Amino acid sequence: MQLIDPQHPAYRPLWARILIVAVCLGWAVVEIVTGDPFWAVLAGGAGVYAAYMLLWSYKPPAETPDAPPQESPAAEKDED
Repeated sequence: MQLIDPQHPAYRPLWARILIVAVCLGWAVVEIVTGDPFWAVLAGGAGVYAAYMLLWSYKPPAETPDAPPQESPAAEKDED
């Protein structure tokens, strides 16, 4: 089961992916400092999972060309 869809357009910028991971791991640190290990483990797990999905295994979408591909002259001769 996939919780994060890395192909969603919101995850395309690198800064957004890093920010999500940093917020999750930062919140885990806050929970550790305040003495609540249960929520620290949950936030840390979410941060590790987000880091894996958004940084480690992220594959950017293929770039689409602006102009449509042109047919070769040989293809036009075959139609005749």
